[in-house]
Amino acid sequence: MASSEFRARVVNQKTVWSAGAYDTLSARFIEAAGFDAVMTSGFGVSASLLGQPDAELYTMSENLGVARNVVAAVRVPVVADIDTGYGNAINVMRTIREFEAAGVSAVIMEDQIAPKRCPICVAGVEVIDKDEAVAKIQAAVAARRNPDMLIIARTDVVDEAEAIDRAKAYVAAGADVIQPISKCFKSIEGLRALREGCGVPLSLQILGWLEKNLSRQEVESVAGMATFALVPLMTVAAALRENLAVLAAEKSSRNLPRPVMAHDPFVEFIGFGEVEELQKKYLRSR
Repeated sequence: MASSEFRARVVNQKTVWSAGAYDTLSARFIEAAGFDAVMTSGFGVSASLLGQPDAELYTMSENLGVARNVVAAVRVPVVADIDTGYGNAINVMRTIREFEAAGVSAVIMEDQIAPKRCPICVAGVEVIDKDEAVAKIQAAVAARRNPDMLIIARTDVVDEAEAIDRAKAYVAAGADVIQPISKCFKSIEGLRALREGCGVPLSLQILGWLEKNLSRQEVESVAGMATFALVPLMTVAAALRENLAVLAAEKSSRNLPRPVMAHDPFVEFIGFGEVEELQKKYLRSR
């Protein structure tokens, strides 16, 4: 899917479904499963790259490296979580240019203070003043060279009226899509009010009550993009923890509680066959 087609689908609310990648291999599996796009999850990248919580502990360049590798490995559009943009409006301009140059089709930027904290893991977070947030979005729009790259503005406020007010201001500043946090709105009616109020499709992270209570049809009634942000990471985490506990205790892989992928299909999936063919074609001297 070209960036122009991706943009058209999202802004016209022909919902793009994606899942959260935490590294390049998980992105490959997301693509192979048939998702429309891949999102590089800040929560997942921090956990995978550093083994630490989503508190903006990694640097912009570390996050960029993951996004660049994912873009190179998959053919579907890649949406990058760029946290707070890694500083003020001037820092945001460089961040936008770097991620755009890496080939991402969209970025998600939130209005927390920097360094951020993950709103699904703490009782509350601090957001910057609305005027400062608006200026950062304006700077992001000004820095963008490819008009097809979407700028998704996330607001981490938990008051519904304030979220709608901020969403309107962010759209006026040039944001293409609005993303609320799952803690803010508690019903599909609230999300519809946000969608109507801001005038653009929403980006929804399918977490918490959204994951439990909303149907596909309800999600698609408001969202241009919907992402299962943590299912891939948590799937792998559960399987690793259970299998490794048995492996460490029994020193044998005969009784693992979770199935493992067979060697040959995995080797085929990651492309050993393709590399071998290239070696035969181009390494003739050997």
